[in-house]
Amino acid sequence: MTALKETFWKRMGNVQAGLLAADGERPIPMTPQVDPEANAIWFITAAGTAADRASKSGGEASFHVADPKAGLYANVWGKVDEHTNEEKLDELWNAFAAAWFPHGRKDHAVRLVKFSPHEAEIWANDGSASFLYEVAKSNVSTHTPDAGDHGRVTF
Repeated sequence: MTALKETFWKRMGNVQAGLLAADGERPIPMTPQVDPEANAIWFITAAGTAADRASKSGGEASFHVADPKAGLYANVWGKVDEHTNEEKLDELWNAFAAAWFPHGRKDHAVRLVKFSPHEAEIWANDGSASFLYEVAKSNVSTHTPDAGDHGRVTF
């Protein structure tokens, strides 16, 4: 695994939200739950959403992250698949998901979607304080700021 890909998976574990676009519809905020060993980002969504509809046909999707706390900015492309694995859903269930379902974990609208990335463009830096230092330094020198690591990876 490349260093940038390893950085991506590590930092994705600290990302609280991103924008998931599926089935050609507008991106919507979603909470990612990463599973690097399975090359997967899991989402809990509701029946009838774009992610749910796209997952039934193995549709293409994209996930977009801009998280300065995690030091990660990424555009990730892949496909979404529907999963009915109750054990995995139990493992991933949390207070954030519960807030969207009035009948809790057993709500009939709960859907588990697996996003399998196949390509990403990634920017990773050491956080906003470090970047601000780089910007300030560039304003008193002839150097451009070091914005961290950047590149495209395949999964």
